[in-house]
Amino acid sequence: MSLQLENRNLYRLPWTLPDNAISWLEPTAQCNLACDGCYRKNEINSHKTMEVVREELDVFQKYRNSDCISIAGGDPLLYPDILELVSEIKSRGIKPIINTNGMALTMDLLKDLKKAGVFGFTFHVDSKQGRGGDWKNKSEIELNKLRSHYADMLYEVGGIACSFNMTIYEDNLDSVPGVLEWAEKNIDRVQSVVFIAFRYIIPSMKMDWYAGNEKVDWDEIMYHSEFDRNVNLNSTDVLEKARTKYPDLEPCAFLNGTLKADSYKWLLAERIGTTKNIYGYGGSKFMEMVMTFHHLFNGTYLSYGTPKMAKMARSAMLFLWPFDKGVRKALKNMMKNPFRIFKSSYFQTVLFIQPVDFMENGEQSMCDGCPDITVHKGELVWSCRLEEPMRYGQFLRSVPKN
Repeated sequence: MSLQLENRNLYRLPWTLPDNAISWLEPTAQCNLACDGCYRKNEINSHKTMEVVREELDVFQKYRNSDCISIAGGDPLLYPDILELVSEIKSRGIKPIINTNGMALTMDLLKDLKKAGVFGFTFHVDSKQGRGGDWKNKSEIELNKLRSHYADMLYEVGGIACSFNMTIYEDNLDSVPGVLEWAEKNIDRVQSVVFIAFRYIIPSMKMDWYAGNEKVDWDEIMYHSEFDRNVNLNSTDVLEKARTKYPDLEPCAFLNGTLKADSYKWLLAERIGTTKNIYGYGGSKFMEMVMTFHHLFNGTYLSYGTPKMAKMARSAMLFLWPFDKGVRKALKNMMKNPFRIFKSSYFQTVLFIQPVDFMENGEQSMCDGCPDITVHKGELVWSCRLEEPMRYGQFLRSVPKN
């Protein structure tokens, strides 16, 4: 049974369809890796024109109020107009975030992207991406060296937010504590680390699939497996594993599922500390203040913060401790050694994501207030299931077999 949490102890992030911290843009479906569990078909020369991309940005700005645009794919570094795209998003007053596996990133390109206005990077690195060369068949812990390479690149250029994603499968779940330990040692240059539970369609689901009234063969669906796999890991399962190394790790905010109020689709913790010590974790009131004041003064809910903002943890502890018990506890732990007050402290977000869940009655529970909404034919749609409207003109329904 998964770890049990209580909604009343967490801040429900106020993100909704029209007012959300993040939106998701896919300028290309071309990729240079083949990740296990990928929900996008790799298509060579699938690049959208800048005219089409601008139209999609117009749709976002018409229907959705966002702090940042996650530029994804495919791999966006393969998009030939990536510099122009970043500049375009920046010119609209939105933060451009590049979601990439990092394979195509060079120092020269990184510097050009900074000039164009890139705000941050989210690097997807895990052991099931089919990487070659020095990284072939490396474990998650061995891949920490690759994560450090990308983090060091951004740190050297300076002023660019740095985040890492990792897909969690049954056989790499045990590596979560080791990756979190790496993130702690790099808290001065890594602002967030994200663990995403693996999801796929498997034979034992015993579902039929329909596009409207037309039945669809399950093996024609992009994200299906010919054999059974564990696709039921929850965000709380990953949190429970993380607590074997960090027993005090305490989430402060969440997004629920569309069908279950206690389904923690996005489960967020905000840890506070240095490269040698984690002092504690911001609580629900802290996150409520962050979101409320950012929206009050900037008009959007906060997505990614700058490295400079992450370095404000010491000031936050000193000034916000009366309002939040998590911050108060972190301050007490820091002051056990008064000399720590002279050392820089940092925020680092730890996020656990639980994608679509298939219910026994066939209903599909999505992320309520989905931050990864994208655009298809002028409409807002779930990015994780974009292949369905692209191929069938609508999202698929799942119905239990008789």
